[in-house]
Amino acid sequence: MPKKPRTKKNKQKTGLSPGTIVYTGQKQTQQLYIEVFNYSPSHVLEKELPKIEDAFTFKSDSTEEVTWININGLNHTYAIESIGQHYNIHPLILEDIANISQRPKIDEFEDYLSLSMKMLYYDTEKGLISEQITLILGQNYVLTFQESEGDVFTGLRDRIRLGKGRLRTLGSDYLFYALIDNIVDHYFVVVESLGDKIEDLEDDLFNGNTQDNISTQIQDLKREILRIRRAIFPMRDIINRIEKSEHKLIDSKTIPFFQDVYDHTIQVNENTEVYREMVWGLMDMYMTGISNKMNEVMKVLTIISTIFIPLTFIAGIYGMNFDNMPELHHPYSYPILLVIMLIMFIFMIIYFKRKKWL
Repeated sequence: MPKKPRTKKNKQKTGLSPGTIVYTGQKQTQQLYIEVFNYSPSHVLEKELPKIEDAFTFKSDSTEEVTWININGLNHTYAIESIGQHYNIHPLILEDIANISQRPKIDEFEDYLSLSMKMLYYDTEKGLISEQITLILGQNYVLTFQESEGDVFTGLRDRIRLGKGRLRTLGSDYLFYALIDNIVDHYFVVVESLGDKIEDLEDDLFNGNTQDNISTQIQDLKREILRIRRAIFPMRDIINRIEKSEHKLIDSKTIPFFQDVYDHTIQVNENTEVYREMVWGLMDMYMTGISNKMNEVMKVLTIISTIFIPLTFIAGIYGMNFDNMPELHHPYSYPILLVIMLIMFIFMIIYFKRKKWL
């Protein structure tokens, strides 16, 4: 079986100056998609923009309006650079936006906060999707940069459109929280789906199903849970840092909501660790099942050998070519010997059954 080629995500960045925006992913054909939500307690405006320059007009100093600009397509580095310059985003942050191997982290600046994290969800065809997403919180605006179309914000968009809850009555920091909360909530969905797969596989192993593809499934689960853990584990410290932050963009009324997200990150991390231990135990269970089957086979072969040892011994004695063996000249020697061997065979079978070796 040919080895799967390894992708060199950071090779193309080698030798470039800091702040150079280079997309390190594989989705080079993604089209640029820009959507804007501009809302206040009394109104909401939703638009899809054909080009990045159209988003510049939504930067407002109004304290009553909040703008959410969502950009899909990290391979369009020109758009990232343009909107970054318009909102005065540091070049190193813009570089991290396009770097999909970036570890989840938060950066604090005087006028904005930047949070890079992983958005996880399951696709019916592709399986687990781990997508880079960067959120930038500014005064009355939030920018989100996604690698491709498809996200976990459908419910959040509906809440903005319909004015449900407190979302449209609070500031951009609450929108920032709501986006993070949606992503973390989907971590639970992903971990629960992973747990179902682990438990189903565990049931198969417990029922003695040790088919060839079981080991492949276990290895796939190991890789999957490592991807999930790599995305989820740093979020606890990040949310804790936001919770304790005294940044001017985070209102004190929003802090309790971040505390709730922090509790969720602890819970999802604990669940991930439990399933991680279960996955590592599955291979031991699989190998134990194979060993038990092999032991059963060896047990049967040993019993068969034990039964035939005395029979072989008798056959060996009377197979010797000596003239002075009186039993050889008796007319009933052959059937008598066969009866004796049959009696010995039956006796040993009964003995092994009583010992519960058969």
